[in-house]
Amino acid sequence: MDHPTHVIVIGASAGGMPALCQLVAQLPADLPAAVLVVQHFAPDSSGQHLVERLARHTDLRCKLPQGGELVEPNTLYLAPPDRHLLVKDGYVLVTKGPHENHYRPAADALFRSAAAYYGPNVIGVVLTGMLHDGTAGLEFIKRSGGLTVVQDPQEAEFPSMPESALSNVAVDYVVPLSEMGFLLTRLARMPLASVKNIPEDIKLEAAIAERVVGTTDEVTRLGRPVPMTCPDCGGSLWELKHGQLLRYRCHTGHAFTADGLLQRTQHGLEESLWVALRMMEERKNLLTNMASRGEGTYSVQQEERIEEIKLHINRLREFLLNGTSQNGTTPEADAPDPAADSGNPLSPQS
Repeated sequence: MDHPTHVIVIGASAGGMPALCQLVAQLPADLPAAVLVVQHFAPDSSGQHLVERLARHTDLRCKLPQGGELVEPNTLYLAPPDRHLLVKDGYVLVTKGPHENHYRPAADALFRSAAAYYGPNVIGVVLTGMLHDGTAGLEFIKRSGGLTVVQDPQEAEFPSMPESALSNVAVDYVVPLSEMGFLLTRLARMPLASVKNIPEDIKLEAAIAERVVGTTDEVTRLGRPVPMTCPDCGGSLWELKHGQLLRYRCHTGHAFTADGLLQRTQHGLEESLWVALRMMEERKNLLTNMASRGEGTYSVQQEERIEEIKLHINRLREFLLNGTSQNGTTPEADAPDPAADSGNPLSPQS
């Protein structure tokens, strides 16, 4: 495969748009690399508005791709709302494949596709954001021979994404935003390398994402089935055996890092417990009404059952209200997505 350009792939989440604007302002108009960006934002956001905002800060050509465009140097491609941005054989793909780590678009999906087709000519970048998107993607890029860059978490508005990457991947460069553009320009001017020896698992996962959905046979080639279900679709999960990062995916394409899966299942568990609390409250009210109409022994028995269920309700409510500090997760990991219900087209997801 002949890929006559470097590609810079960037993932950002909460606080990402100001950081992206600062970064692209440093990139020259003749940058010998294509720049592909995943910024988490609400599905109903105006992608064109965001592209125009970036274009005001850079001389790069800025596009909101529809799919099928050539990957060209000195051009920036922003993932459209609620669509994955991928690359294949020198072309841009835009798909509505399954969420990865609960995101669409997902930096992991973009990074993996770039690693599969551009290998050592990829430069992966993780900027400010919450949770874990981009961590697995940087690992894909490293295993394919590419370079990895992370914003210094000490200056990131939301340091979770950079910290996750640094905790799990041997990152090549950790720099503040003020220096990142110059670093990327220097790296993009390095001689192009031959694309070969890409790990087979990365190429297979990239191919599955291109087709939107895979098969159980394909996923079995990637890992082993485990007794857990996908929190997004309820299907069986496979534990992936390649690379240093513990990951899971189902055959329909939902994919998670172990940390992402833990956070996702924690959210489902909390929802179930709130439902249980509501049902117990309703049972208590029913028993109270029954006791108010009874007499003698029957009424005493109902009162005892009411006191018992009150005890369970209080314990469950206390657990839910204090669960953030007791369940091993951080407040950041349990924080709601600030853009999921936002009508603001410039609001990034977290």
